[in-house]
Parts: sequence; structure tokens; C-alpha cells
Amino acid sequence: MEFAELIKTPRADNAVLHGPRCPAVRGTLCLTGHHLIFSSRRKEGGEELWLLHANIDCVEKRFVGSLGTIVIKCKDLRIIQLDIPGMEECLNIASSIEALSTLDSITLMYPFFYRPMFEVVEDGWRSYLPEQEFELLSSATDEWRLSCANKDFSVCPTYPPVVIVPKCINDEALRKVALFRYGGRFPVLSYYHKKNGMVMMRSSQPLTGTNGRRCKEDEKLINATLRPGKRGYIIDTRSLNVAQQARAKGGGFEQEVYYPQWRRIHKCIERFNILQESLIKLVEACNDQSHNMDRWLSKLEASNWLTHIKEILTAACLAAQCIDREGASVLVHGSDGTDSTLQVTSLAQIILDPRCRTIRGFEALVVREWLQAGHPFQLRCAQSAYSNTKQKWEAPVFLLFLDCVWQILRQFPCSFEFNEQFLIMLFEHAYASQFGTFLGNNENERSKLKLTQKTMSLWSWVNRSEELGRFKNPLFEANSLVIWPSVAPQSLQLWEGVFLRWNRPSKFLDEAQEEVLNIINYNRELQAKVNALRRQLAELETDDRMQENLIDSTPVRAPWLRGSVDLNENPLVSS
Repeated sequence: MEFAELIKTPRADNAVLHGPRCPAVRGTLCLTGHHLIFSSRRKEGGEELWLLHANIDCVEKRFVGSLGTIVIKCKDLRIIQLDIPGMEECLNIASSIEALSTLDSITLMYPFFYRPMFEVVEDGWRSYLPEQEFELLSSATDEWRLSCANKDFSVCPTYPPVVIVPKCINDEALRKVALFRYGGRFPVLSYYHKKNGMVMMRSSQPLTGTNGRRCKEDEKLINATLRPGKRGYIIDTRSLNVAQQARAKGGGFEQEVYYPQWRRIHKCIERFNILQESLIKLVEACNDQSHNMDRWLSKLEASNWLTHIKEILTAACLAAQCIDREGASVLVHGSDGTDSTLQVTSLAQIILDPRCRTIRGFEALVVREWLQAGHPFQLRCAQSAYSNTKQKWEAPVFLLFLDCVWQILRQFPCSFEFNEQFLIMLFEHAYASQFGTFLGNNENERSKLKLTQKTMSLWSWVNRSEELGRFKNPLFEANSLVIWPSVAPQSLQLWEGVFLRWNRPSKFLDEAQEEVLNIINYNRELQAKVNALRRQLAELETDDRMQENLIDSTPVRAPWLRGSVDLNENPLVSS
């Protein structure tokens, strides 16, 4: 298919752009295969908008006489209005945008056509391979191994080709366990706690069914993570009622009789349509221009967004507490093991592992616990908060995770190497990007699409020194301790940087940020002067000690021998 077939009117002159918090601008609108481009007529300081069609969530049309208005609602929550003279021209452009923003084929998306304008120093596709993660693990323990049982994706279609499992469990046993777990997602290592050797594993639900089916290989696998005389915890991200209902459909949960050393805890985290509806309600509240505080607070509460944040953080804190304070290993799963499970395991690592609070450590976490672990980004991020089409599998699972990270970052502002902009950037690229990192639903699909050969990795761009500066937290001081976030209602706030950034002027926030940077730079200058003065003082003290030592080492004459002595004048000395 040629993109030209979908573009009925490629250009419109005398269009007027109304952007968020910007005055109306007159200019020319152009449509390409992947971008909506608006260029103003101003000769000096002309404005230009490049909007990916993939970022468009919804297109609305309005007409007043011969003037047509197109309202474009984006997946990054931005709303743009275009006034286009001529009804036919407006209709053609609107239908073209709708067609280009809903392409069915992944290979027609922009990442397959994008060619970087920067020098590629690092191949982001090879930055965080499982083999590299295993190397780090091997320096701390020899009880685990890399398994290639899934090298052709036949054991589990949503797992990567290489996973980390207990050394005492062979590949044949893994294949049997895969048949006992939903979607073949057998328990694999998620995190190793170096402090006490405890681990966190993740999987999908066991297929126990109504008959109470068991799998001895599964029991052996998860028991292999326990120390002698120790118990473990299974954190099920479903309510007990939902888990029991799953048995009727062939699913279920681990039965105490077969897993006597494990205690099961249910921590309900909502999924799919409930989360999507919550996002829609939240964005609707944030776009409410009535300025009625009671109405705003009522809508915010009705969205339940902060309730979902609290539920996820509570479960993550529980997992971290079991590992760090109880000295127990943990298995986390829900039903599929691709959504709430990953939220809990990744946030628990943010709490426990200082490395995950660095830029590269966090990137490795996203790759390991989201991309390689099989979170279906293509399905979950197909629509955002504005789409009018019927919801299927869309859900802001990854956005909720990023929001939880922001909540922890806000409570521990000096413990993270990255800043809020880094998290916002990941949110934007998860929904629409020129890079191939978030395309596909799992490693199996990405392998078939040959993304590593045909597209550029997001990490190749982010990790350039020119870009990293924008994402670094100036307050960062490495903190090797476990950090325990508060989940009290007063501790959780709306993430204004995402949900209000297009509705509120950021001038004062920008000024405050600039003032913080000035204070930090001034503090560094003062610290440098203090260090210089300390060095001078140390040098002076060294000189003083050397002089004192010199004086002390000089021979002291007796008082009666001081001065010159003439032997000829001494009557006691004979010639």
C-alpha cells in the first residue's frame, strides 16, 4: 500500500493552529505518510509542529459555514485544533489523518522508515542482553543458570529466548512446568537480593482447575529458591474471589497442601478496562475548565487513579518487605503475569536496588521486566484516553508504573539519577515513537519483525551525552540503602507533569527549576572554594610541622659553649 492513496489532500494553506497554551498561528498544513506538519508564516521565530500520526488518538470535526475545524486529541494527552477554510478540504484532511493514524500493519509505522540524524555511538539493542544481567548475578551467586529451552519460543511464546532459572532444574523439567502455567509462563528469576541471598520470581497462574491439578516439577522449581528451614511468600495480584473464580476456567492458585512452605497473600490490583476507564475519567477531570474545586476533587476521586497507585505501591512494598526484612523469597503472579505482576516486581526492585535508580539501571529494568518479560505494549498502548473506538486490550499499565516511580522519586528526590522528564519521555515513546523499542507485544513478535535490523533503539538516542544531560537529576546523591515509600493518601499526588502539563502554564515550574539549578551550581562553587581552602590549610599545617621537625632536629649547644672559643685564651690548654 502506498501512503499517497490515503492522503486525499496533502496540503492546506491559510490554516490556523490553536495549540495548548499558545496563541493562534496562521500557516501551512502538510500531510506526509507519518507526520502532520504545520509551518507558520512568520519569517522570524516561525513555529513548526511535527506530529506523528501514531500519536493521534482521536480526530473530531466541526463546521461553521465554510470554515472547518479539526480537533486532534493525542496519546500524550495534548489537544490541538486546526481551522481549515473549505468544507471539502477539511473533510479530506480529517479522513486522511484518521486513516494514517490507524494503520493496521506494524511494518508501515514510522520506526521502519526513520533514519537517525545523529551519530550512533551505542547499539541500544545490545545494551541490556540477558547474558549481561546474568554476568552481574554470577558475581554474587552460582545457584542460577541461563536456560535456552525457549530459544525458538516453543515453550513460552511471550518469554525471551534466554531466561534465568535455578541451576538444579533442567530444561526438561521447565517444559513440564510450562504446561502447568498459563501461557507457558513458568517461574523465572526477577531479582536477586545480594544483602541476604533472597530472590523474587515471577510467573503466570498455575492451571490447577477445579480438580486441584498439581505439578511436582513446579513445586520443585519454586522450592529450589528457599533456604533450609525458611518459608516463602506467593503474592497473587488478584483478589481471593477472582483467583477462586479462575479455577472454573482452568486457572487457579497454588494449593497449600502441595506448597506447605509457601504462604499465599492476595493483593488485588485492577486490570484492563477498569484501568482504561480510570485514565479516561482522570483526563476528563484534568481538562475540566470549570475551575470549581469541589467538582474537580470529586472527579479526581471518582477516577480512582490514585487508588490504583496506592494498590500497586502497597503490593510492591510488601514484596520488598518480605525479601529485605523477613528474609524470605517471593513469587509474584496474577493471571497472565504480563501486567500487574510486572508492576510489582519492577517497583520492588526500585525500592530494594540502588542500581535501578540510576539511568542505565532503570533502562535495564524496563528492558528486563517489561520488554523481555512480555508486556504487550502494542495492545496496551494502542489507544490512550481520548479514543472513541471500543476498548479491547488497552490499559495504561506502563503509565501507572511510571506514575508510581514518580511518586517514589518525589518522596526521595536525591536518590534517583534521573528526573521527571526521563519518565515523561518513556511514557511518550511507549505510545508513539520513531524508535522500535516499544513495538510488538513480546520478544517473539519483535524477532519476526526483525526490529534490531530494521529500526533504531530508543536507548541509542537516550544514552548519548547530548541527551543525557536533559534527563539527569541535579540533586542526585548515590544512596545504597533500601527506600520505603509512603502510601498514605496525603503522600500520593497527581502527576501534574503528565496530566496537567498541557492545561497549566509551566512558567513558574520552569523558573523554580532554574532557581534550583542556580542554587546547586552556587553550592558547588562554594564547595569547590571550601575544598581549595582546606587544601591550603592542610599545606600550611604540613609546612608548620616540617619547620617544627627541623627545629627539633637541630643540635642544641650548652649555654657556656655558645659563641666562638679561642683555645689560646684558655689557660687550661697548654701549647
